[in-house]
Amino acid sequence: MCGRFTRKGNFQQLAQLLGISSFPASPPRYNIAPSQMIACVRTNPESQENECVELKWGLVPSWAKDPSIGHKMINARAETVAEKPSFRKAFQQRRCLILADGFYEWKREGKAKQPYYIHFADNRPFAFAGLWERWGKDGNPSLESCAIITTGPNALMASIHHRMPVILHPKDYASWLGSMGQDFSTPNAMLQPHLSESLEAYPVSPLVNNPRHDTLSCLQPLE
Repeated sequence: MCGRFTRKGNFQQLAQLLGISSFPASPPRYNIAPSQMIACVRTNPESQENECVELKWGLVPSWAKDPSIGHKMINARAETVAEKPSFRKAFQQRRCLILADGFYEWKREGKAKQPYYIHFADNRPFAFAGLWERWGKDGNPSLESCAIITTGPNALMASIHHRMPVILHPKDYASWLGSMGQDFSTPNAMLQPHLSESLEAYPVSPLVNNPRHDTLSCLQPLE
């Protein structure tokens, strides 16, 4: 799964690649947690232009009776996303890029779980494959929410956890957002584990276990 990530760097290069003049200014985030608002890029349903928006992390399907279901839907499995009722329609029609520059995963070591930070060795920003939905009921304001798609581990992640988030290649951004006529009726070839060679992982402090801790200290390698 993917339950925490960071967004601390400069995303201007990605903005230019996506045809967006700039991303809204935001403070560095070192421990982004589910139910929080996260920066995403999507194609605006009306204008058909790419835009950067903030969506609540934890997808709430349009048919849900209660938005609390989003707490259980922070991730969607790549293997079943095309068929699961909770994600199928969003996978076909409402895909997004979730902006990040690293993520955390926990490795079981005996009875304890050791958090690790995983990122590109050159610290470049990237985008997770995401889905988004719009929910509203009984005149309540619409809630826009999202989920991160996960897949099996690459060689680096296999020793830490059995799942990892899908990190999209920049060449696939336009196709993922739907501008290239891609068929999304079945699981997609883009939803594969990223190659290990350019990634690195190291253990970090248990500070990250608490979402109230959102400081640079979360990233400090253990001595």
